[in-house]
Amino acid sequence: MTPSSSAGPAKAKDPELIAFGQHLRILRHERSLTQEALADAAGLHWTYIGQIERGERNLTLKNVLRLARGLGVRPGELVDGIGSDGLSPTSSD
Repeated sequence: MTPSSSAGPAKAKDPELIAFGQHLRILRHERSLTQEALADAAGLHWTYIGQIERGERNLTLKNVLRLARGLGVRPGELVDGIGSDGLSPTSSD
């Protein structure tokens, strides 16, 4: 009997989570914050910030609010830059 891998096949990442993570990274860089500094300001763990930015985590509302406080932005600003397709920023034509 061969041991089975508990990791299993890799799951495809959700495009909306990837877009959210990319937008979060942009906002963090605009404020010259490291993942560690944002994590401290938001009351989260720095590895969690990295997972969010890579689109590996689906956040709760509570954590969106924590991130907004840590960045000093309105909570809506965290999703304002995400298009309905999850891939491109929204544009105001």
